[in-house]
Amino acid sequence: MKVCRNCLHWESKGLCKLTGCGVGGLWTCENWKPNLHVIRSLKPIFVLNSVPVDLEKIMSAITHFSNHAFLVIGDLMLDEYLWGDVERISPEAPVQIVNIKSQNHTLGGAGNVVNNLASLGVKVYVASVIGNDTIGTALKNELEKIKVNTDGLFFAADRPTTKKTRVIALNQQMMRLDYETRKEISEDLENKIITYIEDNLPLFDAILVSDYAKGVLTTRILGKIITICKHSNKLILVDPKGKEFTKYKGATAITPNKKEALIASGLENLEEAGKKFLSELDLEAVFITRGKGGISLFTKDNSPINVSARVKEIYDISGAGDTVLATLGLAITSGLTYFEATMLANIAAGIVIGKVGTATVSQEELLDVLVGDMPLLPSKVLEIKRLKQVVNYLKAQGKRIVFTNGCFDLLHTGHIHLLKESKKLGDILIVALDTDESVRILKGNSRPIIGQAERAQILSALDCVDYVTIFSTDELKHLIKGLKPDILTKGADYKKEEVVGKDIVEGYGGEVILIPTLQGISSSRLISKIINNG
Repeated sequence: MKVCRNCLHWESKGLCKLTGCGVGGLWTCENWKPNLHVIRSLKPIFVLNSVPVDLEKIMSAITHFSNHAFLVIGDLMLDEYLWGDVERISPEAPVQIVNIKSQNHTLGGAGNVVNNLASLGVKVYVASVIGNDTIGTALKNELEKIKVNTDGLFFAADRPTTKKTRVIALNQQMMRLDYETRKEISEDLENKIITYIEDNLPLFDAILVSDYAKGVLTTRILGKIITICKHSNKLILVDPKGKEFTKYKGATAITPNKKEALIASGLENLEEAGKKFLSELDLEAVFITRGKGGISLFTKDNSPINVSARVKEIYDISGAGDTVLATLGLAITSGLTYFEATMLANIAAGIVIGKVGTATVSQEELLDVLVGDMPLLPSKVLEIKRLKQVVNYLKAQGKRIVFTNGCFDLLHTGHIHLLKESKKLGDILIVALDTDESVRILKGNSRPIIGQAERAQILSALDCVDYVTIFSTDELKHLIKGLKPDILTKGADYKKEEVVGKDIVEGYGGEVILIPTLQGISSSRLISKIINNG
């Protein structure tokens, strides 16, 4: 894969993924870093849930993930995958026989949080307890392969290392075998973990707690690390487990899934559950994952926000919650708002559930989705300031901008003809609409018949119109100077010398084109006809 040097979108077969145009200079994925200079100069506006998204800020945060160091504390486990084929049924019992062809293993549980952080470029420390067995040795080796600091990893002779073995055939999980204990760790091991955290606290920018209810996160350990983080003003995010969440009281935020949230709250309504956790657990935020439904964000001072999932196909939801925890922690620590962090975590989750098995996400994958798939403002009706930003972005993609303006009161076939013919002249048609006050000045006190908001919505419903903005008469020249359209159009009932903005457009090399009008059609004539027939 390569990246278009001009607009940062992935290149495919020599063409930019966004524009379809041939690309000049390219970066390869291995050495690519996004050209923030381009983003800063364009400042495109994007939205999610009707909230503007600062792309430059989010991209900058992602590229600085590598500057952070995180501690992950929780239940480590090894995920083993046995891959095979199914061709017959066992003669011993009515079950399928899986002929194993290959096997591999990866970090699971809290280890998947570690793996996601490492994949995103973070320096990772881990605090946990594993068994003094071959699985434990394999798990530690996996951690060291990705350069995780394991000074906080302690062995226990009286407990096995958790392993989950998944049997997969025909791209489906056939069975899962679990090797584990849920017994709480000893007081001696509690002391070792607490001492490790206290001694190394300055090294961590944040602490992520991954609770899989396997005995590492005792009430004592949770209470101690939450208190330590509050006193040192460090972020502590918790992926909770179980029917009782009071042990997480005082953390910065929790990230339960929908089922866990409803069970632990004892409620049937997700919004009520989120609000209950905020107040009773003294949290700053609650992030409830809803699978293919996305993520719901709850904060004390704002209404709940539901961010829809961004995934085309779901292959495996294993570990998606771990990816959400890792991405949220990094996003918040990097200065993103809770909403921006939720959006980014949602994108990350969408990436990993599109893969088979416990998977991770990389900076490059996040940037690809952000730059390649984030929609421009879905509403065609834009304030002038936002329209300028969008136009700058579109021009950078080589789009030819056509601009026209008018009252467009009581839309008729003459208007439609003007707009359709104008659109044929370029790629993007912008319609500047006179305010109600401007129409009264131009047409008299009985006009407009239709208010400016309704007129804007009617125009935006036309396929030939890409964007609509509302302006007052004295703003027109300033608007044209700001947008610098390639073509300015008006009806041929005007003379070129009468077109406002002609000198401006022609001054920077643009064109003014008069569109032939349909004879005998105007809003004034339609109004007179209605009155006379009344």
